[in-house]
Amino acid sequence: MSERAENAIAGQVQSQRLDKWLWFARVVKTRTQAAGLVTEGRVRVNKLKVDKPSQLVRPGDVLTIGLRERVRILEVLQGGVRRGGAPEAALLFKDLTPIAPQRSPAQEAERLPGAGRPTKKDRRDMERFKREDEGDY
Repeated sequence: MSERAENAIAGQVQSQRLDKWLWFARVVKTRTQAAGLVTEGRVRVNKLKVDKPSQLVRPGDVLTIGLRERVRILEVLQGGVRRGGAPEAALLFKDLTPIAPQRSPAQEAERLPGAGRPTKKDRRDMERFKREDEGDY
């Protein structure tokens, strides 16, 4: 039996395809999504942008992954043997992502301009502006 097969049986994969590892680590739901993430250029391995899903990752590599509105930084601890549950996936990496600062309730309630429905004050301001504008003709 080869050394690679023995390591895989023991649960210690030395190197693994990036798309497969992302799927095993439950970073994405499907392997196709993992490959898409890599080809779109949203994954870096040790600060170098990767564009091939077949890139090999090894224990000790640091992955920087752009997901939606956030960035995750993961250190590869080991390769996966299968896609198991979340507790099994958590053994594959160490999360190095800095914790985002907590927003106060006042900051949460703050609206960005143009986001959502206008407030009562916004509506009154618009009506006042329209009334002032009508008199200029």
